[in-house]
Amino acid sequence: MTRFVLELKTQFVAHSNDNVSEKQEAYLQQKFKLLGLTTPVRKSIQKPFLTKQNRPNKRELTKITTELWALPFREFQYAAIDLNRLYLREIKEEDIQLFEHMITQKSWWDSVDLVSVHLVGTYFKLYPDHLFPILDKWMTSNNLWLQRACLLYQLKYKQNTSTEILEQVIVPLFHSKEFFLNKAIGWILREYSKTNPEWVIQFVETYQDELSNLSKKEALRLLI
Repeated sequence: MTRFVLELKTQFVAHSNDNVSEKQEAYLQQKFKLLGLTTPVRKSIQKPFLTKQNRPNKRELTKITTELWALPFREFQYAAIDLNRLYLREIKEEDIQLFEHMITQKSWWDSVDLVSVHLVGTYFKLYPDHLFPILDKWMTSNNLWLQRACLLYQLKYKQNTSTEILEQVIVPLFHSKEFFLNKAIGWILREYSKTNPEWVIQFVETYQDELSNLSKKEALRLLI
């Protein structure tokens, strides 16, 4: 284990709170064990580790992220995501493999959404030539979390959202029974409705028989 991870682990464990962890684990439906660090407490503890003077070299990022992801408490995955967000300007082509690992391992909405929006979303802006091969791979993977990432990576793109791609990733998921996919379809459409409400209304009208009730409700939430 790297020194960075070992020292961060020591500090996190030292501040664990069983009363808080019980509530947090219930919120995440008992999917993960937690130390009971609220977000402000966790960020305060990890802050010294993420300063320019103390943060690891970019060359160590994949190893450190993988180590953090392997640890049993959920706060370490959150710390790994926060750490990666410090290197958005230094993302390399091969980093998509790390992001895929973060999406497919210990998968749940709380981590997948952050990785999709902040890391994958930035990656595709930097390496647009990789966009379609990766989307095709992820969409045909039958992994709901990779498919959710395909839906959500454009969440903060606003006027730079590609409606063509948005349609391409939504249509194949019509009639899905997966709550997390139908919810994500509605979420991305709702977010884009802040930028282009006319397109979202037209899209919902065009596919009203194919979209789930949940997706339609979420998509039009800000428009009705």
